[in-house]
Amino acid sequence: MSEVQFRRAREADVAAIVAMLADDVLGATRESPDDLSPYLAAFKDIEADPNQYLVVADREGEVVGTMQLTFLPGLSRKGATRAQIEGVRVRGTERGTGLGSQLMTWAVDQARSRGCTVVQLTSDTARTDAHRFYEQLGFTASHLGFKLAL
Repeated sequence: MSEVQFRRAREADVAAIVAMLADDVLGATRESPDDLSPYLAAFKDIEADPNQYLVVADREGEVVGTMQLTFLPGLSRKGATRAQIEGVRVRGTERGTGLGSQLMTWAVDQARSRGCTVVQLTSDTARTDAHRFYEQLGFTASHLGFKLAL
């Protein structure tokens, strides 16, 4: 298998990213890959924000993984900057190859290089396999998250 490159996503990658977001039980109910217009608008906002990094894993020109890394400056923890990881996905054909671990290691390295003191993420309570994966990488389930749908 050829080496993977991690790079900033481009507008041309949006369709592949959305396909990965929709390719599971939860994503199938909340994503709409048939209409890319809201995703393209969101991509433009992400691209314009220097604290956002939408990354893709590229293997020979094919998008095989993705995540969004957000840098959150704050006052707590003595003015610490946090890195928030969202939307982690690996294409079905790549699962079990170690790509997810490579992607997460890359994200943690990016966070360190930006001076972050914490890397955090949330995961739906139904994603028990993902929870085991994150715990194997050293993440701890230290908080209880809350959402309010608007």
